[in-house]
Amino acid sequence: MKKLTKKENELMELFWAEGAMFVKDLLEKYDEPKPHFNTLSTMVRTLEANGYLSHKAYGNTYQYYPIVTKEEYGGTSINNMVANFFNGSYMDAVSAFVKEEKISIEELEALIEQVKNNS
Repeated sequence: MKKLTKKENELMELFWAEGAMFVKDLLEKYDEPKPHFNTLSTMVRTLEANGYLSHKAYGNTYQYYPIVTKEEYGGTSINNMVANFFNGSYMDAVSAFVKEEKISIEELEALIEQVKNNS
């Protein structure tokens, strides 16, 4: 799954929050200065081509909806990060978080307990 750009991620956040929308509905979600309708339409079609959205036709207009959940995309992003920066080692990734004090030993122990209880 292709990584989303910042603008694509903004669009997907709107779709994940709101569900199915027409491009005109999407445009209404933006503050001034609003992006051009054609710009949004192109971005939505790109997201569809990349497998994030699908559509339902209503005459000559389309209502787009997400086919990838936020959780699915987040999981893919984490997998890519681990693969690209930690040679596929989740142990190395967690170790880096501990070393950089992004997660405390206490939080790590609580996470281990949570995993044990869910197994």
